[in-house]
Amino acid sequence: MKVNWKLRFSNKVTLTAIVLAAIALIYQVLAIIGVTPQISESQLVQLAGMVINLLAVLGIITDPTTAGVSDSDQALGYDKPKSGQQDT
Repeated sequence: MKVNWKLRFSNKVTLTAIVLAAIALIYQVLAIIGVTPQISESQLVQLAGMVINLLAVLGIITDPTTAGVSDSDQALGYDKPKSGQQDT
């Protein structure tokens, strides 16, 4: 399986999902072994969300399907998101 991780991590949605899944997994493992962290899971999720949003505002996280920060000419012509299927 070949995955372009650099490209995946530059997508805000993918990065958010991976970070939140990692936080949930860590807290589940800690609960199984009986460890109660001083910081609640919701506080950590809020902090992670703030960091990801800050990175997006700074332009570090962008749409990986286009070069630069603007949409492609094709995307600018859409009235609604592309469905992935060709119209016949």
